[in-house]
Amino acid sequence: MSKLRYWKRILRAYLTKTPSYLDFWHERPEEGNFSAYNLSGEYYMTFSDKADYAGPRDSHGVILFDYLGDIGVRYNPLAIAQYGIARLNSYVKTKNETHLKEARIHADWLVNNLFDNSKGIPVWKHNFSWRYKEVLKPGWYSALSQGAGISLLARLGVMSGDKEYVSAAKKAFVALDTDIENGGVKCVDSNGFVWLEEYIVSAPTHILNGFIWALWGVKDYWILTNEPRAGALFGECIETLKKHLHLYDAGFWSLYDLSKQSMLMVASPFYHRLHIVQMNIMEHLTGENIFGEYGVRFEKYGKNLWKRILAFSYKAVFKLLYF
Repeated sequence: MSKLRYWKRILRAYLTKTPSYLDFWHERPEEGNFSAYNLSGEYYMTFSDKADYAGPRDSHGVILFDYLGDIGVRYNPLAIAQYGIARLNSYVKTKNETHLKEARIHADWLVNNLFDNSKGIPVWKHNFSWRYKEVLKPGWYSALSQGAGISLLARLGVMSGDKEYVSAAKKAFVALDTDIENGGVKCVDSNGFVWLEEYIVSAPTHILNGFIWALWGVKDYWILTNEPRAGALFGECIETLKKHLHLYDAGFWSLYDLSKQSMLMVASPFYHRLHIVQMNIMEHLTGENIFGEYGVRFEKYGKNLWKRILAFSYKAVFKLLYF
C-alpha cells in the first residue's frame, strides 16, 4: 500500500459524504451500565452509534467495511465483534430478540473464522494490507480484535449457555497470553512490564486505547472461566498501565501511543474523548484512583480552547510528516 494510495483513501473518507469505515469507528464514546463482576449486563461502553451501522453486509447478514480505494469491501474482525457487542447491549436494554439474533450472527462469524497463525496460535486475521508505522501484510492480527471477540463470545456464552462460544473464547485467549515472538500479541518489555499490542510492528508502540480494550477482553475471560492465569494477566497489565500512564500525558493532550519518533503521537479529538471514557471505566473496574485522576486531567485539556488548538495543530503536522 503506497503512501499516495493511503492518502487518496483517507481524503476520500474524510472529505466526501461517501459512507465508509470511519462512520463506524468515530462514534460518541459513552460509558455503559456495566458490572465489574458478571457478564449478564451491558458491556463497558454503550456502542450505541455502532448498533446503527448501515453499511454493506454479506449474504448471512455479517457487516462489511468499505475501505474505498485499493482495499475495497472487507470483513474486519474487530468491527464484527464490536457490532455484535453493540447489538447485545441493545438486547440487554430492550429484550428485543432481533438484537440478540444480530449478536449471534456476528458471534458465529467469529467462531467460524478463528484460525491458527503460522505459529499455531488461534487468531482473527485481517485479510487486507494496512498501514501503521509500516505496512501490515494480509493476515495480520491484533490484541484489540482478540479482546473484543472474547468479550462478545464470553457474554453470549453466559447468556445463551452455548458452549461453542465459550470454547472459541478459550482458544482466542491464548494469543493474549502468548509473546509476540511465539505468535501471540503480548509484549514483555525490558523491565518486565506486560503490554497487549494493537498492532504487531517491529518496535512495539503500546497504543493506549487498544491496550485497554484488549484488557477488557482479559477481564471478561477471567469472569467467564475464573482461570488464575487470566486474573494474573489482568493484574500484570493493570500494573503496567499504572506505572506508564504519565507517559501518555503530553501536558496539553493525551497521546495515542508511545511510538519512538521525534514528534509525539498526539491523539485525535475522537481518541482523546475515548481515553477519557476509558480512564473512568478503568477506575470503576479496578478501584484504582489513578485512572480517574487522568480522566479528569484529560477532560480539562479538552475544555481548554488553546490546548485544543495546540493539539489539532500538532496532530496535523504529525500526519503530514509521518503518514
